[in-house]
Amino acid sequence: MPFAAKLVTIVVLLIHVYIVLLETVLFRTRGRRVFGLTAEKAEIVQPAMSNQGCYNGFLVAALALGLLYPDAAVARAFNLFGLACVAVAGIWGAATVSTRILFVQTVPAVVGLALLLA
Repeated sequence: MPFAAKLVTIVVLLIHVYIVLLETVLFRTRGRRVFGLTAEKAEIVQPAMSNQGCYNGFLVAALALGLLYPDAAVARAFNLFGLACVAVAGIWGAATVSTRILFVQTVPAVVGLALLLA
């Protein structure tokens, strides 16, 4: 894997580790502020956000496997899958929640995909 692609993939992975934490263990404190929710609204959406955090954890797992798996072909497949899923999830999030998600998730993932495929 080219160094630049690995570096961007690590950045995407770390962004998603942070998102997992925001949507799960930090949701009632930092997560609530980041997502701009009142305490009342946060209580209502907390179960759904925790579930969403779980799914983001799967993206982290795919990217981690892509970075660590010893077989280069399998690692590349995990990287392609993980980055593509992040890009698609970011597009969906931008369309349904906030356009900011496009820049936080999709753009880094697409850059990583481009570097990986170059």
